[in-house]
Amino acid sequence: MIGVIADDVTGATDVAVAFRRAGLRSGVYFGTPESTAVDEGLDVVVIALKSRTIAADGAVAQSLAAAHALQAMGATQLYFKYCSTFDSTANGNIGPVLDALVGLVQVDVVVTTPASPEHGRTTFHGHLFVDGVLLSESSMRNHPLTPMRDSALTRLMDAQAEGGSAVIGHDVVARGAAAIRSEVEAARGGTRYLFPDAASEVDLLAIAQAVLDAPLVAGAAGLAGAIGRVRGGARASRNGRNDSVPAGRAAVLAGSCSRRTLEQIDRVLQAERPAHRLDALESDDPEHLARRALEWYDALPTGPAPLIYSSLPPPELHEVQEKLGVERSAEILEAAIGRVAEGLRDRGVTRFVAAGGETSGSVVAALGVRGGIVGVEAARGVPWIHTDQDLDVLLKSGNFGEPDLLLSASEGSA
Repeated sequence: MIGVIADDVTGATDVAVAFRRAGLRSGVYFGTPESTAVDEGLDVVVIALKSRTIAADGAVAQSLAAAHALQAMGATQLYFKYCSTFDSTANGNIGPVLDALVGLVQVDVVVTTPASPEHGRTTFHGHLFVDGVLLSESSMRNHPLTPMRDSALTRLMDAQAEGGSAVIGHDVVARGAAAIRSEVEAARGGTRYLFPDAASEVDLLAIAQAVLDAPLVAGAAGLAGAIGRVRGGARASRNGRNDSVPAGRAAVLAGSCSRRTLEQIDRVLQAERPAHRLDALESDDPEHLARRALEWYDALPTGPAPLIYSSLPPPELHEVQEKLGVERSAEILEAAIGRVAEGLRDRGVTRFVAAGGETSGSVVAALGVRGGIVGVEAARGVPWIHTDQDLDVLLKSGNFGEPDLLLSASEGSA
């Protein structure tokens, strides 16, 4: 069994469905579960944490607890999943968490890559590109929580991790798994983290073959999916796939301020779906904001699924953050969305479409969802999660999905 530790909720669903797509039966659990709560038939167990932007010591503690639990469940390989844009700060949390996992597993070298070519994330000469643009020149440069202003993976890692890092060049990767393994062996005792270049799915498959038996691997969903393809073929027949799209009353909850989510919200508004915005400048009381939203929902006639959102374009977002502070404004809106999710569940909503990693974390926490089986994708990397509470949740990373995703995923009545 492969045990995955994901540093946020939407990243967890992305990596879980990458394994599922390869033919492995995957389950996602929000927070570290009791072993008795985990389906014994799973090939991949993914534990979703909210550790990406918390203090490094907290991220380390949560990740180690998840790793211990996965080992107790029988995991033979641990995979630390971080974002394909290497979202982090100079202090962590990718480096500190990996350093701790290295100590737990007792390995000399870890192969890691954020590359995910299907999502436009590639690496070359040790630099990370987003849709063909250097990470430092992409929209991630001005991310409100984790601004990424360097594209060199070794510099980013060395600023927050011990043991040093190096690049495995594309010329080596192109020669295949044996050449990559030779580079790994040569690094033992000298360099802890190796970033192999990956510009294509073929590159990722070569890397996956090289690390197939490694006790610890790290990266985005791209490498995970490649490992799944190398491992998975024979298991596909017993995958127990559920490819049905769930039915039931739906609602969309959006908090991401990414360009793609803002575009998806615009499509919902253009379709004249009912929509209500949570405004932290109107009130800094989450209870008040949630109550107003639910009163608005209660007054709606029967019709298409509504949108309740806090997402804002950059100028308006900066205004809110300047007046309330970055952390305080996020706390207010995440708490409000969580309370709204609870209220909608109590009113009979069974399908929740959540846009944004922090929003998704707030929604699953408020609903008390502990985990579920990964189902069909509504978009690449965005699967439905079928829970044991008669609820279905779609947890969308801010940048994922086509412009009409929020509309298509919530088709049906409110």
